[in-house]
Amino acid sequence: MSITRITAIPISYRLPEGKTVTMGIGSTLKRDAIIVRVETSEGVTGYGESHPGRSPGAIVSHINNTLAPLLVGMPATDVVGAWQRVHRMQFSSHGLGAGAAMALSGIDMALWDIRGKIANMPLYELLGGSRRRLPAYAGGISMGYQPAQALAEEAQSYIRQGYKAVKLRIGDTVKNDIERCLRVRKEIGDDIEILTDANTAYTIAQARRVLPALADIKAGWLEEPFACNDFASYREAAKITPLVPLAAGENHFMRFEFAQMLEARAVQVWQPDLSKTGGITEAIRIAAMASAFGIPINAHSSATGLNHAATLHFMAATENSGYFEACVSQFNPFRDMFGTIFSIGEDGCVEPPSGPGLGVEVDESIFNDFPVIDGPGYVVKF
Repeated sequence: MSITRITAIPISYRLPEGKTVTMGIGSTLKRDAIIVRVETSEGVTGYGESHPGRSPGAIVSHINNTLAPLLVGMPATDVVGAWQRVHRMQFSSHGLGAGAAMALSGIDMALWDIRGKIANMPLYELLGGSRRRLPAYAGGISMGYQPAQALAEEAQSYIRQGYKAVKLRIGDTVKNDIERCLRVRKEIGDDIEILTDANTAYTIAQARRVLPALADIKAGWLEEPFACNDFASYREAAKITPLVPLAAGENHFMRFEFAQMLEARAVQVWQPDLSKTGGITEAIRIAAMASAFGIPINAHSSATGLNHAATLHFMAATENSGYFEACVSQFNPFRDMFGTIFSIGEDGCVEPPSGPGLGVEVDESIFNDFPVIDGPGYVVKF
């Protein structure tokens, strides 16, 4: 069974007026996503998701015009061979780095979907896992900058749904960040875990002031205080307090960048995104490397139900998996466009889908409701 066609489909959704969420990277205007369809000679079709990387047109063009011709004709079950061919032609020589990694990720995810469908097995089983329950936190594009009491009330709404952990967006001002975190902790009590994400907005000076406050509220981690390649700042911040682990990885591509992060000895929580880091094939390698050093994998989830499903399967087959990031945004139609992928239980946990492959039934007619929208997805203030 060979690959006969690979097609990338960009989709967009503009947020309703006044419904933005503000965080360290700016205020949201729209959501973009890229669905990747891989067709085979035996009529089995797989689907995956590539992160748009703020430029969906560029990633779509790279998939359709560069990677597709490279892979058409290859055996559809040879995920490692496909990965190696792209790596040799795009990364080892004069490749596109992060852009090529995001493009490859969606193709790799779709090939694993095909493998599961052929075997009539859910992906978690094909990967050697089980349909075990996974702890989840309320995340996605939510709980951004707002008055402290309003933020606490939003967090409470997710706790009422069953979540035992929530992630707050910080990286605003030191004063505002500390005030919001203290208020949320006071309102939700000590039994709910608070995670924090600065979206690369901090300087070392700001981190020095905020980290002691995060230690006081027993924050589970501080995510991406700095840019992904600023290893010097991560090393310095790790010295401030051992009580708050640093987390990163959603903007690290391929195992080679995670190896650099490992060598820096500063990030205690890894967060690869399956639609960015090289797909499921590469995420397995990253998780194995982390396991050897006792580092937990708390995978970052992207826009659509395809990435959510793939992440659940991957984590259910990963021994050192931690939290699943559940997108709780009120304005993400991509999450549920293929049906409900996950449901939070009273125990604060979720399960992967049970169907073959990713376990997601894709109705492509839905894409007509979300034509791609050019332009930036965030308004950024400097």
